[in-house]
Amino acid sequence: MPTVFSYWEKESFFTYDIIIIGSGIVGLNAAIQLRKTAPALKIAILERGFLPTGASTKNAGFACFGSISELIEQEACTGLDGLALLIEKRWKGLLKLRNLLGDKTIDYQCLGGYELFKNDDIFLADKCVSKIEHYNRLINDIIGANAFAHANKKIGSFGFKGIITLIENRYEAQIDSGKMMSALIQYAQKLGVSIFNNCLVDQIQEKNKAIQLVTKNGNFFCKRLIVTTNAFVKDLFPDVDVNPGRGQVLITKPIKDLKIAGTFHYDKGYYYFRNINNRILLGGGRNINFKAEETTEFGQTEAVQLALEDLLKNVILPKVNYEIDYRWSGIMAFGKILEPLIEEIKPNIFCATRCNGMGIAIGAQTGEDVANLLLKS
Repeated sequence: MPTVFSYWEKESFFTYDIIIIGSGIVGLNAAIQLRKTAPALKIAILERGFLPTGASTKNAGFACFGSISELIEQEACTGLDGLALLIEKRWKGLLKLRNLLGDKTIDYQCLGGYELFKNDDIFLADKCVSKIEHYNRLINDIIGANAFAHANKKIGSFGFKGIITLIENRYEAQIDSGKMMSALIQYAQKLGVSIFNNCLVDQIQEKNKAIQLVTKNGNFFCKRLIVTTNAFVKDLFPDVDVNPGRGQVLITKPIKDLKIAGTFHYDKGYYYFRNINNRILLGGGRNINFKAEETTEFGQTEAVQLALEDLLKNVILPKVNYEIDYRWSGIMAFGKILEPLIEEIKPNIFCATRCNGMGIAIGAQTGEDVANLLLKS
């Protein structure tokens, strides 16, 4: 039987100045920026899941701006000046997140990042090594000096097998994504933002010069709307230029005397792993079958899981006894253009999406940018 709402409920809980769909890192930061800039605004966030659904709580927690092999590919798309702007956005986004919540709150640890190359990657390894000074010069004025360095001497200390080249990024760090999202939710709520979970928006309609959001929990109304559901934006606006990309992840049980510390990239960033509470968190492999992973369906595939297990057993932990604890997946959004898509897609309806797997780095800035776009309109 449908819920029959009281007068008080209808008056207090269903009408807002601004509604944001999606309580991930972008949506929460948009709400925070709106409330800080215009405290009188009545704002709500509608979230389809019990927890933020998508990538914000399902990622690997990399505070990164790109490994050298990734930067090479990105430079080919954007040019050197365009890449510099992208790196600057990523770095400033990380600084914004850290300044907003504090390093201790999000468990920010700058342990360094590393890119690994196996024996059969020698051509790519040599190409990346030859680009170290090139990217150090580019990054010098944005982040700091000597970001990248040849680090082959550290291969043995990590216990890797079959790795011939290691490139270190001294500015790369890691965070605890769960602590970050919990802190963002609390921050937004303290500012007076209402958050409704398990509230999937089925339809968006215009009604009496207002925007009506149809949900199974009731119909919400607002003057202006922001959609921050990343790849899921296509459920509501199919023409938005984004493609989903599923990231499959596994984590081990705690490992005694774990030697590995830092964030690690392999195969042009398509595989990634890190330490967390004496465990190894490992994800990636969507390049095995891009089409299969171009989905908004959560879950695992045998091919990707076998590839992750092979990398874990034969390269990352070749002489270590370990057990895999559990597995999950997250849904990212990608596009040919590497910058986030932030625009007014219909009158009074805005979207902020397409973080291209860099949500930790650019999510806070993207949220602020779409909030500012709305306020200026």
